[in-house]
Amino acid sequence: MSETDFYDFERLLDKAYEELPENVKSHRSRFEVPAAQVTIAGNRTIIENFADIAEAMNREPSHLLKFLLREVATAGTLEGRRAVLQGRFTPYLIANKLKKYLKEFVICPVCGSPDTKIIKKGRFYFLKCEACGAETPIPHL
Repeated sequence: MSETDFYDFERLLDKAYEELPENVKSHRSRFEVPAAQVTIAGNRTIIENFADIAEAMNREPSHLLKFLLREVATAGTLEGRRAVLQGRFTPYLIANKLKKYLKEFVICPVCGSPDTKIIKKGRFYFLKCEACGAETPIPHL
């Protein structure tokens, strides 16, 4: 590869990067999910900031709750902006289940972007990335 070929490649790479939408360029630095504020009251576990977590992930709280309830094998409900789970669960366990949800239902496996949405095609569900356009099949809850 000659020096001019390298220069052309660098120039094209810079041009391509400049044409990316702003939300794609900075997705890693701006994506932050708040830590779950977990309170145990008797035989119930309350996630105080559940709606904030779902909003940060850009997902419906009901979808996130359904996943969480299935993962910890319990019953639970949404009460306003918080989730109430039957049983005692540690903040560590809740945090690990939220990370698993992020990996399976939010982060694009192709480019790592959190700018995704869940779409349905026929009977199947896909994770559609708004950054790279990839569509990855996901399990139905």
